[in-house]
Formats: sequence, C-alpha cells, structure tokens
Amino acid sequence: MGVANKAWRLSLISEQPNLALSNQPNGKHYQYHPNNYNDWRWWRSSATQQQQQQRRKVPWSLVCGFMLFGLGLISLFTGHVASDLEWYSQRLVKRSLFYSRLEGRRREAIDIWKSKYSNYFYGCSERGRNFPPAIRERASNGYLLIAASGGLNQQRTGITDAVVVARILNATLVVPELDHHSYWKDDSDFVNIFDVHWFISYLAKDVTIVKRVPDKVMRRRVVQLTKFDYRLASNLDEELQKLRCRVNYHALRFTKPIQEIGEKLVTKMRMMATRYIAVHLRFEPDMLAFSGCYFGGGEKERSELGEIRKRWATLPDLSPDGERERGKCPLAPHEVGLMLRALGFSNNTYLYVASGEIYGGEETLRPLRELFPNFYTKEMLAVEELKPFLPFSSRLAAIDYIVCDESDVFVTNNNGNMAKILAGRRRYAGHKRTIKPNAKKLSALFMARDRMDWDAFAKKVKASQRGFMGEPDEVRPGRGDFHEYPSCICERPFTDENSKGEEQLADRIPMNFKEKVHSKYAGENQGDKSLQRLKKISMGEEPISLRENEDGENFPD
Repeated sequence: MGVANKAWRLSLISEQPNLALSNQPNGKHYQYHPNNYNDWRWWRSSATQQQQQQRRKVPWSLVCGFMLFGLGLISLFTGHVASDLEWYSQRLVKRSLFYSRLEGRRREAIDIWKSKYSNYFYGCSERGRNFPPAIRERASNGYLLIAASGGLNQQRTGITDAVVVARILNATLVVPELDHHSYWKDDSDFVNIFDVHWFISYLAKDVTIVKRVPDKVMRRRVVQLTKFDYRLASNLDEELQKLRCRVNYHALRFTKPIQEIGEKLVTKMRMMATRYIAVHLRFEPDMLAFSGCYFGGGEKERSELGEIRKRWATLPDLSPDGERERGKCPLAPHEVGLMLRALGFSNNTYLYVASGEIYGGEETLRPLRELFPNFYTKEMLAVEELKPFLPFSSRLAAIDYIVCDESDVFVTNNNGNMAKILAGRRRYAGHKRTIKPNAKKLSALFMARDRMDWDAFAKKVKASQRGFMGEPDEVRPGRGDFHEYPSCICERPFTDENSKGEEQLADRIPMNFKEKVHSKYAGENQGDKSLQRLKKISMGEEPISLRENEDGENFPD
C-alpha cells in the first residue's frame, strides 16, 4: 500500500501542469514557469469583457448614497435596535462566560453536599408590571370548582393548575376540594392541610378565591371539574408560569400544626448532625405492583403483587426484565444505600427516610440500616406528637415533605409526584442538592456488581450519575415537566468576584463533622464482608469527582 500511495501522489503532481495547460484557448500550450503567474489565468471572450465594461458604468457613488439613505431611514424609526443588539450581545457574552466556566469546572471535584454554582440561580416569580389585577367576583365569568385527585402531591399539582385555569377563564375560584376516594382513603379537606386564609390573601391580586359558592348563584354559572391534575401544558405564557410558581412555592403553605411538627423533626435531625440526607423511599406494595417489576421475592412476591395489580383492570401485562432494562423499576432500599455509599457518603451520615408501608417490612430495610446506622423516620423521632396525624396519610405526607425540603441532600428511588414536586421546589430555592437515580444504568450495574470489586463499582456509579445530581446546568429551566423543572428560575450575572466569594464560602463549610455527631451514633458498620471495603471511604477526606471515565455501561466479564 505504501508504494501504491507514493505512486498515486507522484502521478497527481506530474499531471497538474498538463491539466492546467490543456485548458488554454486555441489548444495552445505554454511552457510552465513559476514566475509566469498570468499564464495560468483563464482567457475571457470578448463578449464577457464587453458585459463587464457595461457594468462598470454604474456609478458607485449612487449606490453608496442609496445605502446610506436606507440606513438613515431605518435608524430613524428603530433607534433602539443598536442598543438592544448591544444589550443582547452583552448577555450572550456573560452567559457564554458563565457556561464556559461551568464546562471548564465539570471535571473538577464535586461537593456531594452542595453545588458550587447554586448561588448563580434563584427563583423569580414576581408579578410583571403589565400583569392585570384579578377580576372581581361579580365581574367574573362564573365560578370554577375543582376536585383534586390522588395523593397529597398529585393534589398539589391540581390546585396549582386550577388557579391558572381560573385566571385564564376570568373565573372566580372556589377553594379546591380534595379527593376522598383514592387509594389513600384520606378524608382530609383543604383546610386540614393548607392554610386557607393565607392561600386566599396571597393570591388576591392574581385570582379571586372564595371558600364556597354563594347560594344565590345559579348552577349554570358554576363549572365543576373532577379528577383534576396535570391538566395544563408545561410551556405556558411566562406570566402564567410565574403564577404557577407563586401558587406552588408561596401560596400553598401547610397549616400551623403540620408546620410545627415538621419543624420539630428538622430541629431534632440538626441537633444530631449539622447536615443530613432525606430519602423518599417509595417501596409500598401498591407502588411495586403498579410498576410491574420483580424484586427477587420468589413466587410469594409474584402472587402478592399480582393480586394487588388486579385492582387496575386497564394495566397492561409487563415484562419485569424489560421494565428493569428500561429503567422503570424503583430502586430497592439496599440499592439506594449502595448508590449513596458509592457516591461518597460515609456510614456515619444521618438519614431521614420518608416512606409509607415498606413491602417486606424490617427485613427489606435491614441492608439500608447496615449501610447507614444513623437511620431515622418520623415515627422514631416523634412518637407522641404523631398520634393525632396517624389516621391521615396526606397529613403524614405533608410532614415528610417539610423534613425532606429542609434537608441538605434529597434522594429519591422513584420518579413519582413527591419526587418531582420536591425536586422543582429545591431548584427554585437555590438548587439544593437533589439526587435522582439514573435507574436505567444503575439497574444494569446492580445486576453486574458480583463481577467487579468495590472500586470499579463505585467508579461506574459516579459515571452513571453524571447529570442526575441536581446541578444547575443539567437541565435548562422550563425544559421537561414544569413541576420538576420550573421555568421561573433566573440567573445572576457571572463575575470573578462572585466566583471567588462563593469558593471561599464553600471552603468554610466543614466537610467532616464526625466530632459533632453524638458518640452513641458513631462507629463503622460491622456487617458482612461485602461492606468492610466501605470502611476506607470517609466523607470528609476529599470531594468526590463525578467526571470519571465514561465507561459506565461496560462491565467486566
């Protein structure tokens, strides 16, 4: 091949002068000389030369004068164009500087407790100057009455969207009703969970809200919508998106009893540790049955979950292996624990676990407790205080919501309503660390973990979780589902001064708080051999980099 290539190059070089000379007019050939540059130009016909001479007769002064006149006319009517272009160019430059800085630092070590760039983003849902005030009750087109379905967080989406629908229809909104016939069988009303007076007063400038439909109003002036949730698109007008954020993140405030017990639980967690992880663990029997996945419980599991699955007649038959390969199965408790340890959280980290009835009970939770002995639930922290709330699943969920929202790190094993709502709220509140498992890649890793050592497994987990750690630049605000990725998030200008200040602030955050943990909760896990390797990984030794080799899907044989 080398000889052939050399011959091919030499033939091309030798043929170039002949090819060029053969194109001369009248078939004449000229001797090539390197300084005879003019001999290589194409000969022009006389007709072509005459046409060019005619074109040259057009006076360039006239053309230039016409162009100047046009530009002056345009600037007369659009004098703001230049300034706008300058403003947009400055924004683009600042934006490109910021994201280039982010791109440059993506390979740096990442703080698993807090993003370095969270201070550059903030929630911005203020009402615009041109947003008209709410229509008065008597001048409205009628009354809108909705019944929000599902559990607490699904109902929350329905309430948020109901306010926006009332605004669009120029209608008076009646305080929403909550579904009492869902799987959770909770007969709590709006006033039992949310502060109704705050809800009405906070949104008074946006939508007129009343507690009930007046008796004098005829039925034809009332529109009632049932099973109301996720009824609006995610890409609405900017002012309507801001209204959504004002409802969800400001107007929907829990009642005082719920708020007080939630704050007590947060205080108790803070007294034991300066920071903690909240894990929303959806592993209830109904959740597992609905997913159609298999979790290794044999025929007993298949039979029990199969019976529960019969409650939904419209559910299709699913392949458990296919669902797991597609990343549709929720992580089991021990898989959540292994993911967190692989990311760099040590076993003296404090966990608050928000969950309902765990399928398999204590036996299912045992591996997670071994990985993280400092394991707490609301039932463990407030036995007496919880007794009035025990019959009401939605109020218990509201308590979990508060503790999870105030946590330093929020982790979920699923992509349910609470996970989406809390992820969006934490983005709005400054991109607090929120870890969402990359279930598709992690499922394959967990099935192959017996064929690799701990270091290889941890490395691949970190690689798999890139883009799932709640960093500000993972998803643009407004992309995807609104409740998970709200669009009402703004960016602060990027400056070196802000960057330095933020780095200094990050340096002051203590990475190791072992001395602040009560002595009775200290100590490494003494479980089976598979966990002994984890003793060498301590939380405070160094930040954990998620920019490892991108071979997360390649497993050893």
